[in-house]
Amino acid sequence: MRRREFITLLSGAATGWPLVGLTQQPTTPVIGFLTTTKPYPPLINELRSGLVETGYYEGQNVSIEYTWAEGHYDRLPALAAELVRRRVDVIVAAGGTNAGMAAKAATGTIPIVVLIGGDPVELGFAASFSHPGGNVTGVAQLVVAAEQKRLELLHELVPTAKTIAYLMNPAGANAQRQVQDAVSQEHALGVKLSVLRASSERDFAAAFASIVQDRIGALVIGADPFFFVHRDELVALSMRHAVPTMYFFREFATAGGLISYGTRLIDGYHQLGVYTGKVLRGAKPADMPITQQSEKIELLINLKTAKALGLDVPLSLLTRADELIE
Repeated sequence: MRRREFITLLSGAATGWPLVGLTQQPTTPVIGFLTTTKPYPPLINELRSGLVETGYYEGQNVSIEYTWAEGHYDRLPALAAELVRRRVDVIVAAGGTNAGMAAKAATGTIPIVVLIGGDPVELGFAASFSHPGGNVTGVAQLVVAAEQKRLELLHELVPTAKTIAYLMNPAGANAQRQVQDAVSQEHALGVKLSVLRASSERDFAAAFASIVQDRIGALVIGADPFFFVHRDELVALSMRHAVPTMYFFREFATAGGLISYGTRLIDGYHQLGVYTGKVLRGAKPADMPITQQSEKIELLINLKTAKALGLDVPLSLLTRADELIE
């Protein structure tokens, strides 16, 4: 909701002065923040840092309305519609493709700045990277397209695994594309892929029970915001059942996960803040090239976790890792 403050100058009715009209103070712009899960404080701080670069300080000359779907993707359209009803000045849709799609479906006029892990042209957000052409711009990180590489790296780390599980969230907008990319690697790597599904916390126990029962040798966690929020639980389950697991963001590895390969989410949020500030200053999303962040893909290996799982990390991975956690 836009916040407006009005001041009424003294009327000349009681003093004999001429009548002075109502004067409106400058309106504080409002950012509608839409995401799938509760905002992660370090990421929000990066968003704010990006806004500061363009001269905007939350609580001083800009306000942010935070809304999230508690992991229930089907709630996103109603939340997006509510932000449109409040007439926010710009919608920031972070936390995956689902949030961006909900915002785009809700309005064709309010500027939208997205952070997504897929191809914005393929997904219908923009006409092209250089000239989006509509009311949507933002940041595209190489997340979905890296699934094949994650599977390849995990196989290199655990070559004895003849079957690898792939955990996906069927509610995710990129889920089918991710599964297809992963399955396409079966023949090349000489492994069998077992696709497991989880769209709620209660599904995790069943997924890991299947891994143990079928004696599956390793696991890839599909890139999805819901899994990111529950990273501590997923890491704990992987360790409890001694399952070598590949993750998609560094935060999993720093939380004790075995190995991760992906872009820096924190960089994406910073750029999200910068772009949002530019929109507030009058830039048109149609003319703002979508930033494609693919040059900073990190490979992290947690050597302490590898030791606990009885794994010897090959030299080929040790020399390529961007960070080794000991």
